[in-house]
Amino acid sequence: MELWDLYDGEGNRTGEVWERRYGNFLEIPMGRYHLVSDVLVQHRDGTFLLCKRHTSKDVYPGYWEAGAGGSAVQGENAEECARRELFEETGLTAENLELINIAFSDKSHSLVYCFTATVDCPKNAVVLQETETTEYKWVDAAGLIEYSESDLAIKTSVKRYEKFYDKVRAMLK
Repeated sequence: MELWDLYDGEGNRTGEVWERRYGNFLEIPMGRYHLVSDVLVQHRDGTFLLCKRHTSKDVYPGYWEAGAGGSAVQGENAEECARRELFEETGLTAENLELINIAFSDKSHSLVYCFTATVDCPKNAVVLQETETTEYKWVDAAGLIEYSESDLAIKTSVKRYEKFYDKVRAMLK
């Protein structure tokens, strides 16, 4: 059983708790949100980590995403969630996290904190979480942009990181 704190439209905890079950995040009452942390992972050498979501996921099965992420459990803040999800899904720890965006999604009833993380590890140190991801790869900046424009990218995630992708595009010119 996974419990989530609920938040209002200002990003404040309401004191309400939601018990997550498969797909029931869509039943969260209007005006309430669960906290999600998303981490776009960059290696110290400048490459980026892409992970393929497991086909059994209830949201975007089989899609690629730049890094890791997921819902905060009850009592967890956004940074704690980001670090935990990064470790659980990849086995990696971040040298630093930089918050680059906070976005609300009425469709998924989520309040999403978007971080970038820098890691310094052997490229083969990634350990995939069995029920979350099935593949990973490291790509250069051009590969990250190619991914972000592909049909296998989660468009809502790409949009949340739009300013970051614009900076990467500018560096490529």
